[in-house]
Amino acid sequence: MQHMLEASTELPPPRTSTTSCPLNDHIHHSHHTQYPHTTRPDTAPPQTATMAPNMSLFSVNAILILSTDDSSRILAKYYSPPHIPSTAVGNDYPGANPYPNLKDQKAFEKGLLEKTAKTTSDVILYDNRVVVFKTEADTMLYVVGGADENEIMLYNVILALRDSLNILLKNSVDKRTLIENYDLASLCIDEIVDDGIILETDPVIVASRVSRPPQQDIPNMQGIDLSEEGLLKLYSFGKQKLGERLRQGL
Repeated sequence: MQHMLEASTELPPPRTSTTSCPLNDHIHHSHHTQYPHTTRPDTAPPQTATMAPNMSLFSVNAILILSTDDSSRILAKYYSPPHIPSTAVGNDYPGANPYPNLKDQKAFEKGLLEKTAKTTSDVILYDNRVVVFKTEADTMLYVVGGADENEIMLYNVILALRDSLNILLKNSVDKRTLIENYDLASLCIDEIVDDGIILETDPVIVASRVSRPPQQDIPNMQGIDLSEEGLLKLYSFGKQKLGERLRQGL
């Protein structure tokens, strides 16, 4: 009886299953499966923006005011960069003055007047240069840029010049008035373009920066004695005041 109890208390050995779980098989298989490398169709390699090789701040080569009566020069400003690039060869660099001497400038201006006298357009290509121009009474206003320059930008410069001069000269832009007010015209151009770089194209702002001297600051020459005796008195007075200032400084 005891032997039978001992035999019955022996537990059967654990059963080992020969079947595997499908989930485990999938996980095990996923560790060893290599998927091919694919790229998303909506992604593209980054692109770097490139600047045009001829782009430069020095957009204007020259601003000219010429007379249509005798083809003479009233005012002319030719521009070149203040610093020449170290890699420049001769006159071949952005913003270089294409007409460095007076002889070349005169020849260019003469041919330009002859060319624009026969055309009704405001923009032409002359001597491999983009030229925009406007007629004012007996004068011609020109803005000259490179062959690759933006015509609209140069056209805004010529409009700014024309409108600024009309404001400053009270709508009387002619040869005589320009010569009599040469300083105002020169300052007007300097406020618009400096060293070939366009600074301002608003004519109201340009005209406000170019102002006439106040009349009260102009000395009255009628009360000044310009005789020899009067000049000697002025010299003595100035010498005395200068000595006083020097003594005060010491």
